[in-house]
Amino acid sequence: MKNKAKCKLCNEVLESFHEFDYVSCKCGEISISGGSIRMECSAKDWKNFVRVDEAGNEIPVKVIEKNQPLEKNENTEPLNRDQLIESFEFMVKNLENLPQNALSTPISHFDLYSFLIHIVAILKSEK
Repeated sequence: MKNKAKCKLCNEVLESFHEFDYVSCKCGEISISGGSIRMECSAKDWKNFVRVDEAGNEIPVKVIEKNQPLEKNENTEPLNRDQLIESFEFMVKNLENLPQNALSTPISHFDLYSFLIHIVAILKSEK
């Protein structure tokens, strides 16, 4: 996925091409940086920020404030052991399809967090 965004105020579409490429819209309302490696973004007012995919489609964003707990959908049942393992296999397949240079990039804390949640869930499902 490309690191692209659109400002709703000035309608400028931005794209950050590499890790140190910091770009702001002409009115200064939004900015993006980090290319496809970090995909960082900022906005004075998040109502004016929208992601843009490769085909030019606008993707609304949901802003989660720092230290705000993630919403849990209580209508879904926990995944069983086989579903959790299938989820890991899906992740492995996606990693195997990455370009060689992408495999040497560092992982984020979110990646590690996601991995640990899966491991804990699998271990708990064995009880």
